[in-house]
Amino acid sequence: MIFFFILSRTCFTTVVSALTGYVFVLIQVYIYSSGSILAQQLIFGYTNYGDLRKYLCGFFDTKVGNKRETKSYVEISEFLGVDKPSEVLFVTDVIQEAVAAKAAGLEVIISVMPGNAPLPENHGFDTVEMFREVPF
Repeated sequence: MIFFFILSRTCFTTVVSALTGYVFVLIQVYIYSSGSILAQQLIFGYTNYGDLRKYLCGFFDTKVGNKRETKSYVEISEFLGVDKPSEVLFVTDVIQEAVAAKAAGLEVIISVMPGNAPLPENHGFDTVEMFREVPF
C-alpha cells in the first residue's frame, strides 16, 4: 500500500515517529499540498526535527489539480502506478479533500489535529488523532 498524506508546517512529534515507522515497513509516503513542490521540500528539509525528506518518496502540488477536485486524485493514482486507487491511503484534515479523494476511489482517513476545523456529524470517514494510529 502506498501511504499518502498532507501535513501542515508544524511538525508534530507523532508525525516524525510515524514517518520513521512507515519507512521501516517499506510504506511509501508522498505529500500533496497547496504549497509548491519547492516550498514543500524546504519545509520538510528544515523542520524542528531536522530534514524529513529522507522519509518521503515524492511531492505533489496544485499543478496536478485542486485538492478539492476528484480528478486530481485520479491523476495522482495514475502517476503512482497503482493497480487500483484503493491501494492509496490518503490522510487529510480537510473534509472536502477527503470527499474528493474518496470519490476517486482512494482509501481516506481524516486526521483530527489541534486547530482543525470541526467535522460535520456523520461525515462517514475514519479518523485518527495521531499518525501512529493509522492502520497499515
